[in-house]
Amino acid sequence: MGVHGIGRDPDHDRAIGIVDSPQDALVQFCIDRRGVWLAVADGIRGVHVNGRPVLRMTMLRLGDSVHVEGIEMVLAGAGVAEGLPRELVNAPADGNGNLRIVLRGVGGQYHGRCFTLDRPRVVGRLEQSDIRIDDPAFADRHARIELHGEQVVLRDLGSYDGSVVNGERVRDAVLMAGDQVVFDAHHRFVVEAPARATPAATPGHQDRPVATDGADEAPRAGSAWRLPWLLVAAALLATALAALFWFAPK
Repeated sequence: MGVHGIGRDPDHDRAIGIVDSPQDALVQFCIDRRGVWLAVADGIRGVHVNGRPVLRMTMLRLGDSVHVEGIEMVLAGAGVAEGLPRELVNAPADGNGNLRIVLRGVGGQYHGRCFTLDRPRVVGRLEQSDIRIDDPAFADRHARIELHGEQVVLRDLGSYDGSVVNGERVRDAVLMAGDQVVFDAHHRFVVEAPARATPAATPGHQDRPVATDGADEAPRAGSAWRLPWLLVAAALLATALAALFWFAPK
């Protein structure tokens, strides 16, 4: 929790660092119960998140790439476990997929597109790949994303340097709802799933910071108390109107 400012380093050209004074901050990272927010100071231009300009404020997710003054910062969190549990190492993918669990493109060529996990999805350079990345340096078969029960599994298929999950480079991993997976530095996807389709946290995910809806609980509780008062106010207003019509001079 708190606010952390990033500003220019007076001792080095083209360098940035943590600053104490808000007036010296180019951007501020604000952390609350909802997650991490990026706030841009007035008049500052050239701030980008995942290649898209930010003028005022945006919410960040783990794995986001933030560029300030030409310098890249990646929001990374502890908890991405390299490798798979023993029971999943050689387990075949489920024959029955799930249309409610999807990979949503949030950056790169597939921004705005969704890929359901009704079947395993292969990421690679070959034309028959489900998610094709046409780059000569990209592996023909880079990785496969598949379901095992309600667990989403990322399997490396022999790529050169693996994939990036929440800012950390991995080869095989169990993915959670909200995780961000990056292929070839630019192609970003977020795992989306309904709450009941999210598996219990694995040991590698226990310490992962997760944005919750806790901030919304208080307004809902307050609205429950406000409702009777609204009804009382409506009743009083109706009574006043009735009295006005009843006692008004004919």
